[in-house]
Amino acid sequence: QVQLVESGGGLVQAGGSLRVSCAASGRTFSRYAMAWFRQAPGKERECVSAITGSGDITLYADSVKGRFTISRDNAKNTVYLQMNSLKPEDTAVYYCAACAVSTPWGLRRPETYNYWGQGTQVTVSS
Repeated sequence: QVQLVESGGGLVQAGGSLRVSCAASGRTFSRYAMAWFRQAPGKERECVSAITGSGDITLYADSVKGRFTISRDNAKNTVYLQMNSLKPEDTAVYYCAACAVSTPWGLRRPETYNYWGQGTQVTVSS
């Protein structure tokens, strides 16, 4: 069982930056691929970014490429999402997710993930 706790959300002006973090319980964190999803009101949950257990492969949604960076620190059981040049359309609840898979295939799909955090609100004002 893996428990995920997000932190770092908040209110920021357009063009600003924010970093959200996700702390995971357990001693096998490096075996889990991790991802950040987001969901805005009335919209489907979408994968923002994903990273393999070793951190050697990262994936991004086209809408955030060049602005967001996912990273992980396996010694601290934590995954991060650095968000720069934020836009109002980035406003959403951001969820951390984990799955025990060793390949990048399917990492953009929410059904791939077994564990989810409670979410953290990110609001970007114009």
